This record gives sequence, structure tokens and C-alpha cells, in this order.
Amino acid sequence: MLKIKDLHVSYGGIRALRGIDVEVPDGKIVTLIGANGAGKSTMLRTISGLVKADSGSITYDDKELLGKPINKILEAGIAQVPEGRRVFANLTVLENLKAGAYLRKDKDGIAADLQWVYELFPRLEERHWQLAGTLSGGEQQMLAVGRALMSRPKVLMMDEPSLGLAPLVVQGIFDIIREINKQGVTVLLIEQNANMALKVADLAYVLETGKITRFGTGAELLADESIKEAYLGKKRAE
Repeated sequence: MLKIKDLHVSYGGIRALRGIDVEVPDGKIVTLIGANGAGKSTMLRTISGLVKADSGSITYDDKELLGKPINKILEAGIAQVPEGRRVFANLTVLENLKAGAYLRKDKDGIAADLQWVYELFPRLEERHWQLAGTLSGGEQQMLAVGRALMSRPKVLMMDEPSLGLAPLVVQGIFDIIREINKQGVTVLLIEQNANMALKVADLAYVLETGKITRFGTGAELLADESIKEAYLGKKRAE
């Protein structure tokens, strides 16, 4: 289990995270919803080792990860799909995928996982020769997910995977999230599309101005009137 305990993070004297506690049980999909600036991406970046925390604890399988370099986070089995996809535009699809496995030495395992990614995303196999920068937004999102999967993560953290994508493409991305989870990968999902996120989530947290304000199952929060009004664009019944 991935556990975030009493995590405090500041940017230039401004407290971005205020003592948050989050648990991500093995085999589950856990989502964080909240407005822009709530601190969702900061939490993922802190887990990944990209942002330094003021205090707190981040453990996976009871091993402390806070303060560890990025390669140690990856070696522990945690990979991130960054917001905005961040593919290597001047590399081919295949080169991007291989970059995701740069810490691995098991050639047979890498080849097997490459085929797994191609089974999840047939479009990537069709375009393995194409420069990543020439792909559509949806295809780049597939590539970003596939690249992260090439590290063979136990926990896949996804930061706004639906951002800027057409509704039909978004549905396909969420179908893939479900499928990845079914195949044994734990998912920690940050998503502004609260409706879609809560529908796929086993557990959900609401993050507001750096604090966790609500917690429950995805279904519970999806049915909550205050959540509907704040995040799903639905007004309370009079």
C-alpha cells in the first residue's frame, strides 16, 4: 500500500499541502478531485521526488520514499504519467516506449511489456516509427501511459489524463485505466473531470486549498449533493 501521512509542502513560503493523509490500497483505483490550485499535482510530484516536502511521510510497502531520488521511486514500483503528456517529441513512438524502461536490464521482460503496451494501444504499434511530436493529443496520451507502463510499475500515478482531449478519446482513456487496473496495476488518478474519475474510482478524496476535506468510495462521492454542486456542475434540488 502507498501511504501519504501528514504531508506538508510549500512553494516560496506559500503552503501548497497542509498535512494531508492519503492511502492507496494495492489493486485499487484511487482518485483525488479538486479545483485548479488545490494541490493535486503537487502531491503527485512530491511522491515522484520532483518536489521537496517540508515534512511528513510517504511509504510504499512500509519503505520510506520521501526524499528519495526519482530513480529510487521508479525502482520501488511507482511511475507517473505527467500532466500535458510530456512525450519526447523528436523521438519515435518506439524510442519513447523504450525510454520508459531505461532502468531495466531484462531484455526479454522489456520485449514482453512492449507487446503488452501494443495490445493495450494498437495505434502505438501501427505508428511505432512515427515521431511522437506529430501524433494527435489522444495518441500522445496513449504514448505517455505506455511509456510509464514500460517501467513495469506496481502503482501508476496519472495527472489529468483527459486534459484537452475530445470526449470520445476521454472515454477510451478511462476504459484503458480500468483495463490496466484489472491487470493488477494500482492507479492513483488526479483528474478535473470529476464525473469520470468518480465513476472508475474505488476510493476518492476531495482536496481543497491543500487539505483533504472529504473521503469515501467513488460511488458515495458521486451521489453526494455537495460534490455534485461543487464539481459535477449540477445544482441542488430545490
